[in-house]
Amino acid sequence: MERRGAEVVAVDNWDNPRFREIHARLGSRVKYRQFDMYELTPERVGRFDIVLFMGVLYHLKHPLLALERVCALSTDLAAIDSFILRDERRPGAEATGRPIMEFYETDEFGGQTDNWIGPSLSCLLALCRTAGFARVEKPKVLEFSACVACYRKWQPPPPDAAPGPNLLDAVHDANYGINFETRLDEYVAAWFNADASELDVNDVKPEIGGYGVRPLWLRSIGDGQWVVKFKVPPGLKPGWHEVSIRVGDSLPSNGKRIAVDIPLRTDPIELAGLRDGQSWVQNELDLGQGRTIALWVTGLPANVDRNNLHVFLTGGGGA
Repeated sequence: MERRGAEVVAVDNWDNPRFREIHARLGSRVKYRQFDMYELTPERVGRFDIVLFMGVLYHLKHPLLALERVCALSTDLAAIDSFILRDERRPGAEATGRPIMEFYETDEFGGQTDNWIGPSLSCLLALCRTAGFARVEKPKVLEFSACVACYRKWQPPPPDAAPGPNLLDAVHDANYGINFETRLDEYVAAWFNADASELDVNDVKPEIGGYGVRPLWLRSIGDGQWVVKFKVPPGLKPGWHEVSIRVGDSLPSNGKRIAVDIPLRTDPIELAGLRDGQSWVQNELDLGQGRTIALWVTGLPANVDRNNLHVFLTGGGGA
């Protein structure tokens, strides 16, 4: 890859003298970094068009977390290779077609204590999708292992693509706000209109900040309206990102913005006006008409939402 003009960073969890020797003999400019797998973040090592993750996964106690780290580092493609369970080695388990995984507590796998898991091929593909990759394709199955191509983006729509659906809203699936933190495992709930009587998770293609992510849940709520839930893709930079939805090979929908890793400002907040939410009489709440107050407020940050804004009604007494 270096000979072809790429800037290459190599990572291992120990200082390998063989790598040092080969690096010196070739006069290589490859950067060699020493990190534990779970320390790898874009802030520490950068982001890369291509990431090779070869023969590492089954040596890790936390495989899904590791795949999320790999996903966060890659902007286009990750090639992921792992040992896999095969039917001929587990008679009766139907390993090839089932998303199952063995766990090796001590040295059951080859007498090595750093072999922790053995996923089936179906499980390996599912782990890669769950980690945040949009597409997991072209599995190459060898005698003991498999290698898969994991892409961060959906295939582009064809030239004659139909218009996209109408995206109604996109919020945090637990608190219904617009703020998300990449250090957490967080999910988006999105509502959209689509002219389709039947859809499943394979038909819906969410995107955030240009990265695709596979849905994990989809439901029709009637009258052509759908709700879908999906993971915030790993590796987003801090800032505002646009959420959009594609259905099949359609164009993207309109966008809805979410805030990723944006701290809330603490500027002074001023209540500029108050009116009854029904009659619109200033500085008055008529409980005979309802229990809604309309407020005009200045000084709120751009990423204020229903989860982090709190209104207090204080004072007392009287008839």
